[in-house]
Amino acid sequence: MVHPEKIADNHDAFIAGNDQESKEWVAETLLSEWFGWHHVLDLGDITAARGMEMYLPLWLRLWKRFGTTSFNLHVVQGD
Repeated sequence: MVHPEKIADNHDAFIAGNDQESKEWVAETLLSEWFGWHHVLDLGDITAARGMEMYLPLWLRLWKRFGTTSFNLHVVQGD
């Protein structure tokens, strides 16, 4: 999370929460300015956090498959 530049291609950081002002600070200041994220995807209110937590089982499988933790996802929207 703190070194998004380690992955060359586009990839996303996900956020969720009930406080819009806090989400904006996290997206704009913490993730974008401090850590250098270019793509921050707001998934909505705090109930979205449960889905974000379920990323861990997939992440573990990908780590095993690739043999490294230097990977992430990028969401692409079609027509």
